This record gives sequence, C-alpha cells and structure tokens, in this order.
Amino acid sequence: MPSAFSVRALPRSVPAVLSTDWTEPWLLGLLVFHLLCLLLTCFSSKRYKLQIGHFLCLVALVYCAEYINEVAAVHWRSFSKYQYFDSRGMFISLVFSAPLLLNAMVIVIMWVHKTLNVMTELKKLQEKRKERTRRRKEE
Repeated sequence: MPSAFSVRALPRSVPAVLSTDWTEPWLLGLLVFHLLCLLLTCFSSKRYKLQIGHFLCLVALVYCAEYINEVAAVHWRSFSKYQYFDSRGMFISLVFSAPLLLNAMVIVIMWVHKTLNVMTELKKLQEKRKERTRRRKEE
C-alpha cells in the first residue's frame, strides 16, 4: 500500500502551470509585479518601516488569494484566453501566492540576519564595557 506522503507523479496542477500560455498580458503583468516586489524587498533592506509595510502587504495579498481566485474564476473571460482558476485554487497558489511567500521569506531571513548582527554587536560592546570596568578596578 503506498504511503499518503509518497510522490510518484506531479500534481495535476503543476503540468497545467507548465503548459500555461505565458504570453498573455495579465500573466506578463503578474510576472512584472513579482519582479517589482522582489526589487522592493532588496532595496528596502535599509528602510525598516518600509520593509515592514511591504511584508504586511505581501501577507495580506496571500491571505486574499482565495477571494481573488473566486473573482477571477467568475470574470476570467474579460482578461484571459483560458480558465486557469480552479475551485481548489492551485493555479493561483502556484503563480500568485508562492512567489509572494518566497518574497516574504526573504524578508524574514533578512530580519533574522539583521537581528543576529545586532546581537553580536551588543555582545561585543558588553565585553568591551566589562573589560573597561575590570581595568578600572585593577588601577
């Protein structure tokens, strides 16, 4: 009996995404949107408040993906040649939510890296202060 966790083939939605017509204007726009989000993530690394706002927007968009999928499933004829928006939301999860979540993970990794650097600097300052107080006591 095969395990519930074994993977013998790709899910049905992955080949559908791979066979997508990527020349459609709305998909090109989505690609540009994801690239702009990635650029904003990279260039906002020194601006903490901007990065927090960007992170919250990314998470809010992922949260709204189900509703976006429902609206797109109803109105797909107005912007697309094909009906990509299935009831399970796999297509929008793969082409919309996954890149946003990867972008959010990059932000979290940057925050962890920054936090570790600050903690290292703090420890160095504590050691210097401890050394200075020890020298003063010796004099």
